[in-house]
Amino acid sequence: MHTNAHIFNINRLLKSIKLDITIDFIYSYGRGITITTNKIAFSLDMNTIEKYIKESNNTNSNNVLFL
Repeated sequence: MHTNAHIFNINRLLKSIKLDITIDFIYSYGRGITITTNKIAFSLDMNTIEKYIKESNNTNSNNVLFL
């Protein structure tokens, strides 16, 4: 996962749909990913981020689970 590119693209997407949240950090590891944001993420925020990550060419969508 090219984290800098993903952070940029996710933040651009979030801004384009007028959400007031940004991604600060993404860490990818064998069993999943960790994402930190600039504030508490609500359901719409998480759904948007999850959709982007699952549609990414470099991500196995079976390993993406948002809690």
